[in-house]
Amino acid sequence: MRKERDYLGEIEIEDNALYGISSKRATQIFPNTNEKFDKKFLWAYFMIKKAAAKLNTELGYLEKEIGNAIEKACDKWEELLPHIIVDPLSGGAGTSVNMNINEVIANKASIILGKEFGFVNPLEHVNMHQSTNDTFVTAGKIAIIVRLRELIDKIINLQNIIQQKEKEYYSIRKVGRTQLMDGPPIMLGQEFGAFADALARDRWRLNKVEERIRNVNIGGTAIGTGIGAPKEYILKIVNTLRETCCVKIAKAENLIDTTQNMDVFSEIHGLLKALAVNLYKISNDIRLLGSGPNTAIGELILPKVQIGSSIMPGKINPVIPEYVMQISLIVFSHDSLINHAASLGNLELNQFSPIIIHYTLKSLKLLKNACISLSKYISKIEANEKKCKENLEKSISNLTPLINLFGYEEVANAIKKANYNFFKAIEILSKKFNIPKKNILEKIDPKNLTKLGF
Repeated sequence: MRKERDYLGEIEIEDNALYGISSKRATQIFPNTNEKFDKKFLWAYFMIKKAAAKLNTELGYLEKEIGNAIEKACDKWEELLPHIIVDPLSGGAGTSVNMNINEVIANKASIILGKEFGFVNPLEHVNMHQSTNDTFVTAGKIAIIVRLRELIDKIINLQNIIQQKEKEYYSIRKVGRTQLMDGPPIMLGQEFGAFADALARDRWRLNKVEERIRNVNIGGTAIGTGIGAPKEYILKIVNTLRETCCVKIAKAENLIDTTQNMDVFSEIHGLLKALAVNLYKISNDIRLLGSGPNTAIGELILPKVQIGSSIMPGKINPVIPEYVMQISLIVFSHDSLINHAASLGNLELNQFSPIIIHYTLKSLKLLKNACISLSKYISKIEANEKKCKENLEKSISNLTPLINLFGYEEVANAIKKANYNFFKAIEILSKKFNIPKKNILEKIDPKNLTKLGF
């Protein structure tokens, strides 16, 4: 064990641990919740430290030997991840994880130089011209941009698969339903086409919002005024970081605003919530259309992905749609949390930026997984054309166009007299108005009813 000291006292740390006293102290005061930092967030944080070391070396503020060692240490970020021991749900606006990363990089850089721990200083060298308040939020935005692109790719794939089903099922006519009751006829392909258009809107919205997440506050240090950092560093750090991480970011016009206001995260997560709403709706509709299958709707044949019951042989459940619906519910709760946290920032800093960023990244991961699972599932769905036809033929809503011929009340009375039997209702109308049944059936041919403006 080695001993390290700060102005609060002395703590013993394992000899082979690359973290230091700040990290160890954080684990003692913040219990482990088993939450994990998103890997891209940690990568982005290491890239910030690398960019800062590179620029500070170029500007002559950091000795070349130390600056180069810090850069090399940052390039080994994956190797260093086991030494990031701070829990994501820690107080202090992210100071604990910033210090954890500073200490790990400093000690790794010292090893690279063949020096004892402490030769490279976590604060004087690794954290030079930085604050938790500009590095943490910037790392979060970079990670969100990367994860956002990954999610959009999965949405595109899901949309393409649904559009394939739209084409495959376009000639299959079925009962439309409103409020879960029989409605006018619709094509099964038209239902899938509506799913695809909803996802197209999600793609567009998420693509556009990236423009606003690109503006970062790195260089603003503590509150956005750049205190403790030279002007030349403030002006150049964003360009250096952009080249280092290969993610399109831009220096915010107002670093004070970008440091204290988290509304952009509310905007982003609001769009993630909108995606979750559509995924929930699509999954629930698939669940309903496949329900029964012998005693309910049963118009879709759902994939058999696992045994459905430990007691009922042969039962198959819509487990993937239900999985996606559960994920959507989690995202809904994250959205409420993020909105509250974003609004609770005080004056020059939002102290809750860690949970805002953590749960935004968590929602991105969950939604990505949901899209992947739903894509595989929908690709294996089959249409039960026989059941679609049977249900359609029994639906009294097929009589709807007859209100233009006989009037609403006459059609309603005929349905009531027929005890809601489709064919009896036609017979009643045929006799009353002396019109052949053949002519009435032509008026309500499902082939015509599924066309727009029939």
